[in-house]
Amino acid sequence: MNSMTLKKTIKENIGWVFILPWLAGFLIFKAYPMLASLYYSFTDFHLFKGVTTTGIDNYIKIFTDANILKAIGVTFRYAFITVPLKLIAALFIAYILNFKLRGVNFFRTAYYIPSILGGSVAISVLWKALFRTDGVINFIITSFNGQAINWLADPKYSLWIISLLRVWQFGSAMVIFLAALKGVPGELYEAGAIDGAGKWRQFFQITIPMITPVIFYNFVTQLAQAFQEFNGPYIITQGGPMRSTTLMSLLVYNNAFQEYKLGLGSAIAWVMFVIILVFTVISFATQKYWVYYGDEER
Repeated sequence: MNSMTLKKTIKENIGWVFILPWLAGFLIFKAYPMLASLYYSFTDFHLFKGVTTTGIDNYIKIFTDANILKAIGVTFRYAFITVPLKLIAALFIAYILNFKLRGVNFFRTAYYIPSILGGSVAISVLWKALFRTDGVINFIITSFNGQAINWLADPKYSLWIISLLRVWQFGSAMVIFLAALKGVPGELYEAGAIDGAGKWRQFFQITIPMITPVIFYNFVTQLAQAFQEFNGPYIITQGGPMRSTTLMSLLVYNNAFQEYKLGLGSAIAWVMFVIILVFTVISFATQKYWVYYGDEER
């Protein structure tokens, strides 16, 4: 191979050189762990004992074990509580912040900050301190002659407290909604006002249809994140009381890194992946009935 041919070959394949670091990272830290966990999900792989048997026993256990089934049900409840409430809160605040208000930039920043801090351990610890029996919330209740509530030790309240933490972190969805609201043509509102449409009618008949692609995007991403929630249940309640806040992600951690049952932990993780995949496929399949893309052919 002469020098000209070599230079030509390098020039034609220079793109691979630039993506090589990402490709190596993807293969080593993403693809291999996923394939390995898929294999281990069909084994009884123990961190210290290794693999002794293979088969579908882990998956049979997942769908027959009462504690695992309860964790799956709690995860569904958590997702169906947090996702709608978070999207409603994000859209409501974004709609307000879309108006030309004094100091609006400050409020946009203030509402976004929880999304930056929300995933940290410190915020979960703070949340736990707020809702302890002797915490700030009960102090306020008792100050008005109310009775203190055992928020974190009562199954009636514990999941709602964990859910409230996630709803509070609506900033990222709010920013996306705010960008979408700014893209709604002003002449549509002018036409609606001429036709006698009030603010509420304009919101539901103009604003909502025009931002449905963004609603769809936020719904899918927030749903996937909700099914993978870990920090809140682990730090605030450790899955209790009575497993009322044991989500599937926490179950993966407990089995894989507390009991060292990596095979069962991998199987639960893959069931969680399949659940997210099914909901995502259903969302994409049904979007044609409610998502408005303008005149674009789809």
